[in-house]
Amino acid sequence: MQLAAEARARGYRIESYGALASTNDEAMRRAREGDPGKLWITAGEQSAGRGRLGRSWVSPPGNLHASLLLIDPAPAEVLPQLGFVCGVAIAEALGALAGDRIRLKWPNDALLDGAKLSGILLEAAQVQGVSACVAGIGINCVAHPDGLSYPATDLQRSGFDADAARIFAALSQTLALWLERWDRGREFATIRAAWLDHAAGLGEVIEVATPRGRLRGLFRTLDAQGRLELETPEGRVAIEAGDVFLTKTTALQGA
Repeated sequence: MQLAAEARARGYRIESYGALASTNDEAMRRAREGDPGKLWITAGEQSAGRGRLGRSWVSPPGNLHASLLLIDPAPAEVLPQLGFVCGVAIAEALGALAGDRIRLKWPNDALLDGAKLSGILLEAAQVQGVSACVAGIGINCVAHPDGLSYPATDLQRSGFDADAARIFAALSQTLALWLERWDRGREFATIRAAWLDHAAGLGEVIEVATPRGRLRGLFRTLDAQGRLELETPEGRVAIEAGDVFLTKTTALQGA
């Protein structure tokens, strides 16, 4: 794996491995050892990759498994915005291959033709008095899991160049640039607007599985904190966490 020239010029570094248990775990280990950050950890495969909510992440050879360690990237209260920054960077990097067929599903998945192509896992910890944040990114280049509660796909199956090294180089460039634009959270409005430009299901009826139950409503927008605003028959709801299921309809019964 190689960094894009723009990323190297901005101080980013990379260490690549044939196999790791988890690129996120290795990146966080480096933080605890005093690494200054802007460090990418990549692996050809993972034996214990994971996604959100403790779910396992299938990590076979040929797919992209990469984690970016950032030290004190922003005040703690806005660190969750990094998921949206990464999403926009992924959409831009993959959009160079697939154009508008790449969409973003709240909160942190990239879709190709409506099927899951990539995911993001953010993890943070206090290390020596500052925030160490790891953004783990997995992209299905040549393989994808079956039997999930939602469809998944990979680039090769869809006829695109599935070279993980080329995709990583593009991602290292776009993420470096979007992190600068985010400006430690001061310019989240710019990130929010770019994310909405790529949003899947915007203006459509969607279903969201939340910790308090399943909701159905019209996806109106993201609010200034990145919460999903859902118009339900009972009124508008701002959702902080959940899994979105697309329905491809604009008709909300009872609204």
